[in-house]
Amino acid sequence: MPSVTSVFGSAGWFEREVYDMYGIEFSDHPDLRRILTDYGFRGHPMLKDFPLTGYEEIRYDFRKGKVAYQPVDLQQNFRLFNSMSPWKGYK
Repeated sequence: MPSVTSVFGSAGWFEREVYDMYGIEFSDHPDLRRILTDYGFRGHPMLKDFPLTGYEEIRYDFRKGKVAYQPVDLQQNFRLFNSMSPWKGYK
């Protein structure tokens, strides 16, 4: 999609936000880089195929003294639903 920053200078901020959130690239944009997310961020958060939890978990590691990236690990405990429902046992 062609950029309109040559006509409207302030449109550059909007185009950068659209690129960052939706992944739409604008040709002839003077500075098309991420504006809301981190530069190493993978994906575009407003797309429907982006997972709700994201791809990576970001935390500050005090031992290393820098930000650490690690894959998202959502643990789900095993649950057994074999018990009788309290509503089915009564007549």
